[in-house]
Amino acid sequence: MNRALTVDDLVLAGIALGAGLLLAFMSRTLLRWLAKHAKRTRWSGDDVIVDALRSVVPWAAIAGGAAAAAAVLPLTRTVQHHVDQILQVWLIFVVTLSAARVIAGLVRTVTQSRSGVAGSASIFVNITRVLVLAIGFLVVLQTLGISIAPLLTALGVGGLAVALALQDTLANLFAGIHILASKTVQPGDYIRLSSGEEGYVVDINWRQTTVRQLSNNLVVIPNGQLAKANMTNYTRPEQELTVLVQVGVSYDSDLEQVERVTAEVVTEVMTDVTGAVQDHEPAIRFHTFGDSRIGFTVILGVGEFSDQYRIKHEFIKRLHRRYREEGIRIPAPTRTVALQQGTVVIPQQRSGDERAPDSSLAD
Repeated sequence: MNRALTVDDLVLAGIALGAGLLLAFMSRTLLRWLAKHAKRTRWSGDDVIVDALRSVVPWAAIAGGAAAAAAVLPLTRTVQHHVDQILQVWLIFVVTLSAARVIAGLVRTVTQSRSGVAGSASIFVNITRVLVLAIGFLVVLQTLGISIAPLLTALGVGGLAVALALQDTLANLFAGIHILASKTVQPGDYIRLSSGEEGYVVDINWRQTTVRQLSNNLVVIPNGQLAKANMTNYTRPEQELTVLVQVGVSYDSDLEQVERVTAEVVTEVMTDVTGAVQDHEPAIRFHTFGDSRIGFTVILGVGEFSDQYRIKHEFIKRLHRRYREEGIRIPAPTRTVALQQGTVVIPQQRSGDERAPDSSLAD
C-alpha cells in the first residue's frame, strides 16, 4: 500500500459497493416492469432483449460498484491491476452470455415470424450462439494480455486435421445449411423419402433432421443422407393438395346421375368435414371400361397431408349410403369359367352380390 488503510477508506468503499448493489436492485425492478409490458406487444424480440438486459445490467452495476470501491482503497498498482482485470473478465463473461442469448433469441424470433424460413430449425440458433461465445472468449484472452494471433494460427493448422477427422460431421453440418438455404425442406413440412420414411419435419440441427411419423414415432435422418435422397415434399409449394379416390359403377347406371350425385357428396364433404378445402370444385373423371364396371376418379381437396385420411373416410361412407338411396349399383367383380367336356365348351358365370361394396372404394 502507498498509505495505511483508514476507516474513511472502508466507509467510502462500502458506500461505493452499496451504491452498486442498490443500482442493481433498482435496475432489476425496472426491467421486470418492462418485461411485463413487453409481453403485451406482438413482437417477441423485445421480450428477448429485456430478458437479456435483466441479466447484464444488475451485474454491470455490481461490477461498477466493486471497481469504484477498489479505486477508493489504497491498493498497490499490481493489486489494482489484477482487480481491474478480474472485474473486466467478469463483465465480459456476463455480457458475452447475455449477447449470445439475445442474438440467438432474435434469430429464432426472425425465423419463426417469416414464412419460408426454418422456424424451429436449431442449426442457425446453435451456430449463432457458438460464434458469439467464441468471440467473447477471444476478447477475454486479449484482456488478460494473452496474444490470440498464435492461437488463431494453431487453430487454423489444427482445424485442417479436425476437418479430416470429422468429415461426416462437417458433411452433415453443411448439408443441413444447404437444405435450409435452398428452402426445399423446412420444419413443419410433410415429406416422404424414396427409402420409405415419411412424416412431419420437427427440427433440422447441425447433424441430423428429426421427422415425426403419423404414429408419433421419431425418425432421425443424417442431413447428408437427406440431401442426397429422392424426396417428395407434400407441403410445398402449397400446403393444400388433392387426393384421388377410385370408384366404379355398373354398366347399366346413368352416368349423368352418377356424376351429379357424386358431385353433391363431394360438395357436402368439403363443407362439413374439418380439414377439407371448402372452395374446392368437385371433379369427377370417367376413365375406364372395366370387366364389370365403369371406373372413374373423384378428386378431393384437403388442407394438409394428414387430413386426407379423415376426408376419404367420410367421403366413402357418405357416397356408399347415397348410392344405395339412389339405386346406383357398385358391382362386385365377375369371372367367366369355361369347362370343356370332349368338344363341348360349357360357359359358367360366377358373380358376387351385385350390391357388395367395391374394393376400389377402399383407401
